[in-house]
Amino acid sequence: MEKREVNVLIIEDNENFARLVQIYLRRYADVKFNIIWKEDGELGLHELRENPDIDIILMDYFLPGQNGLETTLQIRENGIQVPIIFLTVNKDFNLALEVMKAGVSDYIVKEEISTPVFPKILLGVIEKKELKERYEALEISRHRLEVLQELATEVTTDLEPVLLGMRTISNELLDKYKSEKTVNYLNIIHDSVGRIQSKIGKLKEIKDDKTVTYVKDLKMIDLS
Repeated sequence: MEKREVNVLIIEDNENFARLVQIYLRRYADVKFNIIWKEDGELGLHELRENPDIDIILMDYFLPGQNGLETTLQIRENGIQVPIIFLTVNKDFNLALEVMKAGVSDYIVKEEISTPVFPKILLGVIEKKELKERYEALEISRHRLEVLQELATEVTTDLEPVLLGMRTISNELLDKYKSEKTVNYLNIIHDSVGRIQSKIGKLKEIKDDKTVTYVKDLKMIDLS
């Protein structure tokens, strides 16, 4: 079985430290960690804009130019929600509180990268984000289903009498007119009404979110 791959962006001005992170993460047998190193916040933000496959960011606080907190705020202002773990040389409660307010997922001391728990911290943060996304998707799907069911009630209430009348009229006309051309047209109308009634029946019984992408951002209800 192929290993899961995790793409890690390290924003850190010390290249040697970035190499150490790579060495320690590659010792973890269960996951393949792919490391991308950028030496400052500007380069890191550019990488995030260009590379949608980044799974997690390791952010140093002391960076050339803008610091790690300022870079984090800029990342979030750009709508990028990749989880961030802050790296620092010592435990600072005030700094930890500040970065957590900025939307950072975790905060670790640099010396902890050599411990077996380090890769597990990264994976835990990623899994937490994935669970949140799945929960949000389920909530969206649930809400969409409620809207579909409400729509189905309104549509069937309005359309069913009309379609029943059309079917009755088409049957009466089929009994009255016998020319081949007229019968063909009436059969087309009769069959079309039957198909619409069948779709309405499925719409009334809808119990799952059957919204599918039609084209680009347009979606449609799958009643097949």
